[in-house]
Amino acid sequence: MFGGLVNLLQPSTIGPPPKDVPPATPVVFPDCHLPSSENPSHETPVVRLLQSLHRPGDLSEAHFGALGLQVHAETPAQRLLPDPSFLPPTSKEWENISLDEARARDSEFQIPLSNGNKSPEARVYLERRNELSIDNQSAFRTVRRMRPEPGVKSPRLGNCYEFFRQLEQMANHWDDTSLPTVVHSEDEDLAEGEAGHVKKSRPNPLDASLEQAELANLGAAAATATESNSRAEPKGKENWRVTYRTAPGNTMPPEVRHNLISAFIKLVSYDFGCNIAAPRVEPRLYLQEPAQPDIKVSSSRPPRDPTVSYFPSGCVFLGRTPRAREAARAGVVEGPLAAVSARNTTSFSTQIESAIDLGRELVAALITAQLRAREGREEKRAGEGKWWATAKRWGGSEGGPIGREIEGAAGVTGDKDKNPVESRNGHASTNDEKPDSPTVGRQSSLSQGNRPNSPPKPISPSSGLPMRGPPAAKKPRKGHSIYDNYRQVRPPISNWDIKARYQAIGKTKNAQYDDIFVISSIFHHVSILRVRVPDRLLDVFAGAEDVQEGSRSGRSWEKLEVWRSRWFDLFLPEERLEALRVLWGANAWMMRTVDDGDGKKDIAMKGS
Repeated sequence: MFGGLVNLLQPSTIGPPPKDVPPATPVVFPDCHLPSSENPSHETPVVRLLQSLHRPGDLSEAHFGALGLQVHAETPAQRLLPDPSFLPPTSKEWENISLDEARARDSEFQIPLSNGNKSPEARVYLERRNELSIDNQSAFRTVRRMRPEPGVKSPRLGNCYEFFRQLEQMANHWDDTSLPTVVHSEDEDLAEGEAGHVKKSRPNPLDASLEQAELANLGAAAATATESNSRAEPKGKENWRVTYRTAPGNTMPPEVRHNLISAFIKLVSYDFGCNIAAPRVEPRLYLQEPAQPDIKVSSSRPPRDPTVSYFPSGCVFLGRTPRAREAARAGVVEGPLAAVSARNTTSFSTQIESAIDLGRELVAALITAQLRAREGREEKRAGEGKWWATAKRWGGSEGGPIGREIEGAAGVTGDKDKNPVESRNGHASTNDEKPDSPTVGRQSSLSQGNRPNSPPKPISPSSGLPMRGPPAAKKPRKGHSIYDNYRQVRPPISNWDIKARYQAIGKTKNAQYDDIFVISSIFHHVSILRVRVPDRLLDVFAGAEDVQEGSRSGRSWEKLEVWRSRWFDLFLPEERLEALRVLWGANAWMMRTVDDGDGKKDIAMKGS
C-alpha cells in the first residue's frame, strides 16, 4: 500500500535518452522464397534423406524439394484461412462504434464452437481492439505506476495489462518503432556545440531572466506533488520518453519474447476456451525409415529393425481446456490446436540461416500434425517386443555383480550364512567356542597380525570400506540406484503425455490433410502460418513407402503447402490490431463445429 502511495507522490521519471547505448540490432526478416528443387527420381527415400541431417548447417534445398514444399509468402488474411468468413470485419468498420452497437452484431458475429459454447461476443472483440489501440508510452506509464501527462486521463489497460507489461520489458532491448528515432544526449550536445556555440558564449539577458523564473516555478512546484504534475514540461522535454533501449536486441532473454507472445495469444484464446500449455514431454518429430524386405539376412543374425530417429523442437502448443472443472484443474488439455514457436534468432544474413528458421517452423507444424493424428489410436512404444527391450543384459545371460559388488559380496552377501568368526578368521569355530568369547577374539587378532583392538582392514586402500560392509546410509534410498536402473530391462520411456487428450479438433471430416496453424515470432514481430499436412506424409514418416506410381510428382502426398502472413510489428498499434483480427479468425476456424458427414455436428460432450 505504501509503495503505491510513494509512486503516486513521486513526479514523472521520464528523462533524456541514456548515453553509451550499444548499437541497435538490425531487423532483417528471413527469406522464405527458397528456390524450388524437385526430386523426381527419388533415389533416396525422404525419411532416410531427413535422417542424414546431423547438424542444422546440413539443411539444403534438396530436403525441402524432397518434401515438395511450396511457400506462399505475404498471404492476405482472406487467403490465409481456409474459410475467410470466420474473419472479423476490417478495422474501418469498427471505428466510432459504441458497445451497444456492438451488441447488436452478436447474431452475425457469434458462431457455435466445438466445446458446446458460443464464440465471444462482438463487445469482447471491440474491447480488445480499444485496449490494444492505447499508445505505448501511455500504457508504459500505467505499468510503471507513473502519473499521466498533464491534462491526459490515465488509460485503462484491462485485459491487455500483461501484454503491455511484457512489451515494456522488450522496449529495453528494442526501439519503440511507433516513435521517431531516438537522438542520444551526446549527439545533441555535439550538434549544439557545432551550430550554437556563439549563443552559449554570449548569453541573452532575457534568457537569464527566464531561467530564474523557471527555477522559481520549479521550487514552488516541488512543494506539492499535484502542482508539480499539473505544470507543463519545460522546453526541450516534449520528446522525452518513459522507456529507452539500453541493450541490443540480440542479448534479450528468450523468455521475454515467449511471455509477450503468450500474453498476446491469451487475449483471444481465453475467450474461445483455449490456453497455451507447455508440453510435459519434449516435442519430437519421429521418423521411421521404410522396411527393406528384399535384403537377405543370415539365419545367425536377426533382421535389422528400421531406424527410428527424431527432431526435437522447443515449441509450445495451444490446446482446448476441458469443460469439466476437475479435469481442467488437473491440467488436462485437449488437442493440440496450434503450435507457438518463439525463436531467439536475430541474424538472417545468409541463406542457410533463413532455411534453418523455416525448418524449425516446419518441424513445429509436423509435430502438431503427428500429435493430432494420435486420436483414436493406442500408444505403441518403441521397443515393444524387441529383444533389446525384453532380454537381459550381458548378452542375454543372467548377469552378475560388477565392480565393488564382487569385492563386497565376499564379505557381505556371499558369507552372510556362515559363522561370522569364520568369515573374519578364515576357519570355522568349534561348537564349544562362542563368537564373542575372549579366546576367539585373541585368535582372530593374532591370526591377522594386529592388535586385539585394531579396526578391521578395508578391502583396498582406495575403497575405505571395512570388511563388515559399507556403513549404513543416513537416509533411506527412495528410488533405485544408477546400477539398478541400468540392469532393469524395459522399453524406452513413453512419449505420450498422460494428461493430454489427443484430438484433431477442427479437422475437416473425410479430408486427406490437416491444416495446422503455427504462431511464429522473431524480433518484436509475429506471423501466422497455415501448413497443410497430408495424411499420406504422416504415414511415410511412420514407415510407409513414399513413392507412388501414377503420381505427377512421384510422391504419394504430392506437396507440402504453406501460407504465411506478413510480419506484424507489435510496437505499432495498427499492425497488432491486424494481427488480432487474423488470430481471432484462426481461433474461430479451429474451434468451429465440424459436420461429420451425416448432418450432425461434432460438439464436445459436457463434462468431457
